[in-house]
Order: sequence, then C-alpha cells, then structure tokens
Amino acid sequence: MIVWLNGELMDERAARIDPRDRGFLLGDALFETLLARNGNIAFLEEHLVRLAAGANILGIPLPISTGHLAIACEMVLEANGLIDAPRAALRVTLTRGPGPRGLVPPENPAPTLLVSAAESASPPASQSAIIATPRRNALSPTSRLKAAPYLDNLLAREEARARGADEALMLDTSGYLACASVANVFLWEGERLVTPAEECGILPGITRAAVLELAGRLGIDAAEEMIMPQRLPRADGVFLTNSLIGIVPLSRIETHEFEPHRMTARLKAAYELLLEADEDEEGRS
Repeated sequence: MIVWLNGELMDERAARIDPRDRGFLLGDALFETLLARNGNIAFLEEHLVRLAAGANILGIPLPISTGHLAIACEMVLEANGLIDAPRAALRVTLTRGPGPRGLVPPENPAPTLLVSAAESASPPASQSAIIATPRRNALSPTSRLKAAPYLDNLLAREEARARGADEALMLDTSGYLACASVANVFLWEGERLVTPAEECGILPGITRAAVLELAGRLGIDAAEEMIMPQRLPRADGVFLTNSLIGIVPLSRIETHEFEPHRMTARLKAAYELLLEADEDEEGRS
C-alpha cells in the first residue's frame, strides 16, 4: 500500500511515525473515513470541514489546507490503483504529533497527517445488533468529534461478535439510545423517522445529515429525539448509516426481528441518486 504521510507518498513499509507521537501514545488525534466510488470521493468537502473544525476545537493545527488535503486523497487513490475501483475506503488521520512525556501538549506542535486507502466491500443487505454494555458519555466534548480513542466502541463491537451479532447499539450514560459502534441509528415509527439527538453523545455523522436532508425533500416527518431503548422493539423498522455502508437496515435487535420497512428502500434509492449526482458534478468539474 502507498500512503501519503506529511506531504510525501511512500510505501507503507517505509512510513515512520515518531514513537513520541501523541496519537499513538494518548489517542490525541482525529480521523475521517471516506468512501470513493470510481475515483469520486463522496462528501469530501463535508468530511474535511469536519476534520478542520475538530482540529480547531482540540487546538491541533492542520498542517495544510483542506484543498491540498483533498488533492492528497486523490493522489493516494491513484497511487494505489484505486481510481477505477467500484468502492474504496480512504482514511485521513491527524495527530498532534510528537510531544514530551505526560499529558501537557507541546507548545509548538508538529502534527502528523496520514492518508491511506484500501478497497472496500459492498455493504451488507442487512445486519443484526445487540444492546451493548459500554455507554457513550454524552457529557464529554469528544463524543461529538471523530476522535481516535475508540475503545468503548471496540469493546461494544467485540461484545456483539461474541453474541453472534454484526453490530452493537450503544446507550448514553443516562440510558438513552445513542448510536451503533460505527454508525448512526434511525427508527421508523409508522411513517415517521426518528434518530437520537446530539445531546445523547452521538457523532453527528455526514451520512446522518444527508439522510435527514433527504427525508425533508421526500416529505418524510423526521425528528431528532431522546429515545429510550424500550422504543426499539416497538419500531416498525430500524436502519444504520455511515459513510461506507450508506443505509443498512437492521433485521434483528437482540431477539426481536424486523421486517423491511418500505420507506427504507425509498431512502436508500434517494441516497444512491444523491451520490450519483455528486459524481456527475465531479465529472463535469
């Protein structure tokens, strides 16, 4: 694999991260995961704006402009022969860089910026899920950032795997539904669409925002709410969203099974058209 590290393309085996890097030692880092289809990167601007906003909150200087970072993403796709790939996953990782021992950040940080890419499988037709033990801390400011410490999510996903499920739904520390380990969650209640509010410690996902916008265009009544998990088995359908899977329905949560909701298919079709329109726009630019 060819990666882009601090301004240079290189073989991943030659890439070197400083052993004092705070991303490695402390998880002092942000990242973005992006989908590329035939060389077109979905919601590229939105992802890079979110990265820059998170970096500003954490006080990590972005070493290059978002425009140059977009070019770096395209370079990595081309260097790895993924320009014509039906689906590829890009990851952009920004750390504060090396620092002295301890928690206090360096006065003049030298951030590490890494871009990598790999082929991505097609999303599954559906998934199963459990309610996981680890909770989201809605009071932590990092819950709303795409921050590197993912241990709670990792433990939740491992719990799901151990229990024979694909995904783990996570509650916040007050007991409200928050998200899945790597996705946002939506519920159908009749023809009405609801998703956990940002106050529940969710990451406001790029795809989540697109789905809410599409729902408005389609005349679907959609709302962000505080959702207790008791509403899940009463829902008429549940689906997950993230940048790589798009929209994927849940067929089962714990022992409760769900029939496909007809409006999920309609939203998926609208989302696909949105991606295709963006790709056509990129092709004309």
